[in-house]
Amino acid sequence: MLLLLAAVPVLFWDAAPDSAPALHDAGVKAILVPAARLAAWKDVAGIAASEADPQGAVKLVAPNVNYRMNEASATTSPWIVANGWKFIRRPQARYYYDVPGRQAALAAAEAFTYGVNAMIRTDSEGLKPLAAMLDFLASLRDESLPPVADIGFIDDGSAASGEVMNLMVRNNLLFRPVAAPDPKLKVNVKLGTREYPLVDAKNPGKVAHEVRYNLTDEKRSLRLYGSQVVVGRLTAGNGRARVHLLNYGGAARKVNGIRVRVLGEYPKHQLSSADGSGIELLDYQVDAGATEFTLPELKTYAVIDLSR
Repeated sequence: MLLLLAAVPVLFWDAAPDSAPALHDAGVKAILVPAARLAAWKDVAGIAASEADPQGAVKLVAPNVNYRMNEASATTSPWIVANGWKFIRRPQARYYYDVPGRQAALAAAEAFTYGVNAMIRTDSEGLKPLAAMLDFLASLRDESLPPVADIGFIDDGSAASGEVMNLMVRNNLLFRPVAAPDPKLKVNVKLGTREYPLVDAKNPGKVAHEVRYNLTDEKRSLRLYGSQVVVGRLTAGNGRARVHLLNYGGAARKVNGIRVRVLGEYPKHQLSSADGSGIELLDYQVDAGATEFTLPELKTYAVIDLSR
């Protein structure tokens, strides 16, 4: 159980033990509780309770998509509300979500994707989706592969840097914070330089576009086609790679036909989907130093393990 809790987000539950039937019905097996509740929960069979205090944890927004009117046309454009940049900036921090309903499952998948220590508080509607997602995450084998980065970003800790990192995550531009330019990376970014002036940082979308232009799409280690609401993360090493795909629209807004391109030749693959079995990758191709495939549908979260 300790190993499980270390690897997978956990439900934070501050209700009394008389709420245990609802947890049993949802399939919840482990919870974090306030210190004052711990002794009482220790007597409840079938649920492993541990103490936790959200005070001091970094509070997170509920992951989702807001649809905003596009100023350039009479249509709406999706605005992804995601926490990935916060995790990249502070990977060792403790995090706390308060997410009602089915989006609690997406919150769990998001935290797992970035390998952070997170607790998730939800309501009765969110219990079953969250429990199902936690079971799925626990079933995934531990790859322990390092995250792939094409871009080095010199983070000065400012709000402007945070917004640029947020836009890079949402646009699937893989980066890692660096203290100084790293010659091993394809592009290095520092706000306030001639290439990335501070005036441009007032429009983080413009900076993200410039970073993408300087990197070029051909050199991106991970590219996604077919959706504006799916965020990917790539880890790789020792002839293996793992692609995480998060649909920020949630299960209610299924995405069809996500095309994925990964640099590197990986003839073997295994798909694991939180949305159930029966889905297979289509049009799988390995050539010219890259691997491409199509995921026919994505409701919430999927993991594709690649190997040589």
